[in-house]
Amino acid sequence: MRILIVGGTSFVGRAIAWSAWHHGHAVTVLTRGRTVSDLPEAVEHLVGDRAGDLGALERRDFDATIDVIAYRPLDVERLADALGDRGGRHLQISSVSAYRETDRFGASEDDLDLWPADGLAPDAGVTPASYGPLKAACERAARRRFGDDVTIVRPTYVVGAHDYTLRFPYWVARAARGGDVAVPGPREARLQWIDARDLAEFTLGVLADGLTGPFHVAAPSGGESFVGAIERVVAHVAPPGTRVTEVPAEAVLAAGLEAAFPLWSPRPEAVSTLDTTRAEAAGLVARPLEESVEDVAEWWDDRAWPERWLSSEAEARLLETAP
Repeated sequence: MRILIVGGTSFVGRAIAWSAWHHGHAVTVLTRGRTVSDLPEAVEHLVGDRAGDLGALERRDFDATIDVIAYRPLDVERLADALGDRGGRHLQISSVSAYRETDRFGASEDDLDLWPADGLAPDAGVTPASYGPLKAACERAARRRFGDDVTIVRPTYVVGAHDYTLRFPYWVARAARGGDVAVPGPREARLQWIDARDLAEFTLGVLADGLTGPFHVAAPSGGESFVGAIERVVAHVAPPGTRVTEVPAEAVLAAGLEAAFPLWSPRPEAVSTLDTTRAEAAGLVARPLEESVEDVAEWWDDRAWPERWLSSEAEARLLETAP
């Protein structure tokens, strides 16, 4: 297939581009040209910006388009205007954040409602509060402009090397430092994740098979204990003698450190327990978490500890609150 990947040089888009190249597709990536690319020379690079000029897409046609970086419905509209009917089948990378808050655990794609568009401007700024509603609006825009047979991929937290968010890398790097690792409870809080490489393989698989509709792309189905998942990270990469210490959620919140623990929520969230039966039937295969840990550890190597990560001093004070 001739595949256009919009946003193909950073993390998720990079993983999809590499996978598409490995499968022998003719790959074109459209980026703003700001991220250094390590993609093969055979991958064609086009430079364009949805906030500006998309002239690079003129008179170009593709068998399929994968939009990785639509954050606002206006992004979808501008891409549709530039491509016309020359983009082939359309696949939108969305997010489980597109769902409005729910108390329903273990939900399928048919059980949950997207955030409504009430009062949401098509060019609204992307903030933690607006991110989910905007992703839902992007899905609606994609269906409106590209047809109801678009494919919507809704991943949960994506993990792996080249993760510019540095969320999962925090836990791998922290485990590798050893000592007492503070992990917020409660143990009932859940976590789901997906390796970027598995997301990429699934994305290309459903395109090749002509599958449409929405898919939860996450693992494990129903979620895993957050504390338990971090214990697996520690067990795989930490030096001998490293210990996981569960600290009360109340202590984390009282210290104002909620944002210092990536991927964690202070309460069990239904959106971290999604059912993935539909995606698994469509070919989703999730590698063991330990393989993702190895991938991140090799990529991160011995880089300096980022200032935004939890300091040793703050962690030590928090550990004193543990039972």
